Amino acid sequence: MDARIDTAAAFGVDLGDAHIIRNAGGSSREALRSIVISEQLLGTREIVLIKHTGCGMLTFTNADAHDLVQERLGQAAAGEIAALDFLPFPELDQAVRDDVAFLRAQSVIPNTIAVSGWVYDVETGRVRHVV
Repeated sequence: MDARIDTAAAFGVDLGDAHIIRNAGGSSREALRSIVISEQLLGTREIVLIKHTGCGMLTFTNADAHDLVQERLGQAAAGEIAALDFLPFPELDQAVRDDVAFLRAQSVIPNTIAVSGWVYDVETGRVRHVV
């Protein structure tokens, strides 16, 4: 989701060569619907999960997010999202490993689909392979 990241340049892919699915925190759980569509209907053969340094998802907990909604938007809004998991994470590399493990465990993603996890450094533009 972070606008500082040029995923095509970071991974050397040309326009039209990859489906880029963006969401807060690079969450595989949130992206699963789009991933299934990409690989089952559109022929994707590889999943590259990317999280980045300086991610806002490292800075809060679910309770923090729910409290903020309650404070800023009121009880009705807080009630609407009471069961929502904002999917924050306390440690970047572990979050990459967890999301890759989640994807690899899904029966809707065949074992023939390569899944890897990376960290993009927003200060240098470099990517680092985690899993």
